[in-house]
Amino acid sequence: MTGTVQGVCFRYYAKREAERLGVTGYVRNLPGGSVETLICGNAKQLDNMQQWLSHGPEMAHVDGLKTCEATPENFPDSFRII
Repeated sequence: MTGTVQGVCFRYYAKREAERLGVTGYVRNLPGGSVETLICGNAKQLDNMQQWLSHGPEMAHVDGLKTCEATPENFPDSFRII
């Protein structure tokens, strides 16, 4: 995600939402001010998490969301902040 996504507790709220939805994976800040997530779950879970990520928490302003399909060899068993 790009926009105002660092310094607004984005990772904390993303983890909270992922746990609520039962999604596993991670969220981390990247150099340059963007945020990266890996989300694993069923189609409905992924769609719901992606919808949340498109706007983020109240203090965030998401300008862009880029997605790609990935097939991790070992799916994580929880969602964590890196």
